[in-house]
Amino acid sequence: MRVLITEKIAEKGIEVLKKEGLDVDVEVGIDRGELLKVINNYDAIIVRSVTKINEEFYQHATNLKVVGRAGNGVDNIDMDGATNRGIIVVNTPEANTVSAAEHTIGLLIASTRNVAQANAKIKNREWDRSNFKGVELQGKTVGVVGLGRIGGLVTTRLQAFGMKVIAYDPYITDERFRKYGVEKKERLQDLIKESDFITVHTPKTEETFGMIGEEEFKVAKKGVRVVNCARGGIIEEEALAKAVKEGIVASAGLDVLVNEPNTTSLLLDLDNVIITPHLGADTVEAQNNVGVTIAQEVFSALKGKMVPNAVNLPTLQYQELEAMKYYLKLGENLGKLYHQLEKEAIEKIEIIYSGAVADMETAVVTLAVLKGIFEPILKERVNYVNARLIAKNRGIAVTESKKMVNGNFMNLIRVKISTKNKEFTVAGTVFAKKDMRIVDVNGFVFDVTPTPYMLVANNTDKPGMIGKMGSLLGENNVNIATMQVSRKHKDKEAMMFLAVDSEVNKETLNIINKAEGILQIKFVKL
Repeated sequence: MRVLITEKIAEKGIEVLKKEGLDVDVEVGIDRGELLKVINNYDAIIVRSVTKINEEFYQHATNLKVVGRAGNGVDNIDMDGATNRGIIVVNTPEANTVSAAEHTIGLLIASTRNVAQANAKIKNREWDRSNFKGVELQGKTVGVVGLGRIGGLVTTRLQAFGMKVIAYDPYITDERFRKYGVEKKERLQDLIKESDFITVHTPKTEETFGMIGEEEFKVAKKGVRVVNCARGGIIEEEALAKAVKEGIVASAGLDVLVNEPNTTSLLLDLDNVIITPHLGADTVEAQNNVGVTIAQEVFSALKGKMVPNAVNLPTLQYQELEAMKYYLKLGENLGKLYHQLEKEAIEKIEIIYSGAVADMETAVVTLAVLKGIFEPILKERVNYVNARLIAKNRGIAVTESKKMVNGNFMNLIRVKISTKNKEFTVAGTVFAKKDMRIVDVNGFVFDVTPTPYMLVANNTDKPGMIGKMGSLLGENNVNIATMQVSRKHKDKEAMMFLAVDSEVNKETLNIINKAEGILQIKFVKL
């Protein structure tokens, strides 16, 4: 597979891709016209913030499977266009969190103690201490706007300075506030009224853009100090400049501007505002982390694996993904059984989660089930990104339900597929966190370990059928690894699950299908 890199990433990241056997081309600063000419030759592209991944781009990128964003934001990527085409978008939201948090602390201290101004003075051969009196952090109240990854790291570091931390984040659970020992504020205005320092750590969205403006500064303490290492425009620049001139804001430390890299902000002319050119993630460690992480994410996505930082999928932490990976694989296997055993068009898919799995991020497992259902029949690309969209476009209703307790299993995933004429059911469980089992197919009870090649046969429940099946397969050079049989006494019908060592050709299946007592046999590839 081929990967194109259009913006600079750490050499260690490029080495990861090459070590995995990928063909890597690095074309930093490639002309837009040339990019559109060649992109159809690539399976993946890695960008930062400059390359525009839009509808025009997608129309030329006919073979693209993955877009890797080496960094956090995805403002330059058309997410709907990617999702509609089944293109996975991955980024690296955690790779630079420590660097961003440390830069926040650095700007807070530098602006509070006039470090940059005093340095400029003495470099100009002027020994003048009269205008550089600062304030201490200890005992002061800092308001953290956004208690996500970086906000959490900043919180723990400021607490080490002896500061009281209050925070505002309507999208974070109360448990996280308790975890960090932080007082939760229900309204942003309440946080601003009480804070001696304010630092923002939210993404740039329609809701957060300009969230701290003139009205907010009107209720702020006189002499408040402000830091923004998140995104330009979250603190409205004109309002901040006015508040600084009026003495409401004593100092500000900024790493981001609304129109960067254009240096036209009013804040540039204010002596008590320190500004750095978006250096939050610009450390050796962070850049190496970003490069290596995006390389690993792109490779995993190309291999069809679920990745924790897929932006157009439900968000999972790495630890969550590790805990769920066998449930994802089980869900995909359960889905793969349907179209290999049945042919009728699907009208409805219901997935029921019971026991421990019901507490997990089941939306992702549902995607795994859908991926498994559609993969055997669709030539178009099917993955975690577009599986639900495929179901919607085919008019298939998809529902989830949860039961906290299951009588027979610690956890259970049951899939019910309804067609015009019948209902197909299949269920599975995971033992000891990693041992997958198929435990039910249409009411036939099993304890089957999924394997790559399997035969599923329905037969009349009478003596000699197991021996007949073994003989027929042996005569056609098919080696049986394991066999399980389940039966329904009232129907006088049985079902066999056989794990075999290789694919079984159509001729062999036709021979077995014609044997007396065999109702149906299907080859299943998982």
